[in-house]
Amino acid sequence: MRIYSSALVASLFGALTLSACSPAQNWRDVAFEGSSLKAQLPCKPDRTSRKVPLGGIPVDLQVMGCESGSAMVALMTAVLPAGADASAVMAAWGKATLDNARVAQPLAAGQQQAWQRPGQLPLATSLRIQAPGQRATGEPVNMDAVWGAVAEGDRVRLVHAVVYDRKIAVELSTTLFESIQP
Repeated sequence: MRIYSSALVASLFGALTLSACSPAQNWRDVAFEGSSLKAQLPCKPDRTSRKVPLGGIPVDLQVMGCESGSAMVALMTAVLPAGADASAVMAAWGKATLDNARVAQPLAAGQQQAWQRPGQLPLATSLRIQAPGQRATGEPVNMDAVWGAVAEGDRVRLVHAVVYDRKIAVELSTTLFESIQP
């Protein structure tokens, strides 16, 4: 299965580089158009949407992202077509994210754990990953990211949230991840 990660990176970093939030940690409720998916972000997000091949399947990827202090924060979602293998697509999305952040793989023990929220599908690929990597500039960065999925009728909505920072504040990623609700 082939994933075109450059489109994902362009969506994520395009939204994040255009964002400017003030003050830091100004939490607000956010929602995606056409979905009951809700979460909280620590700053006013920029939004973008574009069609991308995710795990080899063309999807409409919706992205919200902003900067909070020195952290880049993003929340993304895509609805898969009926019958798509959500686990395979989510695994490909996770690998693309790790590759783009230049995270050393395979992951070390303790860098990966199951991530489950109420209402989320119990998939083995629903994960939380915390790992050091590099920005495109070569600067070191830490990543704290989650992937999950929820059912929407006969289709599945994938959800991905991520925080990038030199030193990630535990409260920042914990509040973001725990706020995600289908």
